[in-house]
Amino acid sequence: MSNAGSVRVVPVAERHKQDWRRLYDGYAAFYKVPMTDEIAGAVWGWLHDPAHVMNCLIAEDEDGKAIGLAHIRAMPRPLSGAECGFLDDLFVDPDARGKGVFEALFAAMDEMAQKNGWAMVRWLTQEFNYRGRSAYDRIATKTPFILYQRDTPAG
Repeated sequence: MSNAGSVRVVPVAERHKQDWRRLYDGYAAFYKVPMTDEIAGAVWGWLHDPAHVMNCLIAEDEDGKAIGLAHIRAMPRPLSGAECGFLDDLFVDPDARGKGVFEALFAAMDEMAQKNGWAMVRWLTQEFNYRGRSAYDRIATKTPFILYQRDTPAG
């Protein structure tokens, strides 16, 4: 899919399961969200269900080890009558940071956006994600939108 130096980005495959879980656990730990086998199993299932909207890009090092992940999907934009990409999760192995993984994942997302006709990719991050925000500020525009959440009886 995409090569950036010694980093290669590919769609997630069964061979990535153990490394994907390690990365996803790291992502959850960063946000202090408990990760269970049930949750991880559900997400892994989505990633391998062609009918599900969720996709996963895996960044690999030169040895084929997964060192980064991006969960991305199409998101409708009713006011434009089009879809854009929505990045749900992005995580780079702490040992691989500063080695082009972030850039390689975004280059692959740009390719995905081009293929799908998405004019943009959007994402959210937490206020305290200073390192991530610094990187995002280099490649994207911070929007004026504020996110709200309302819990429902189903939750």
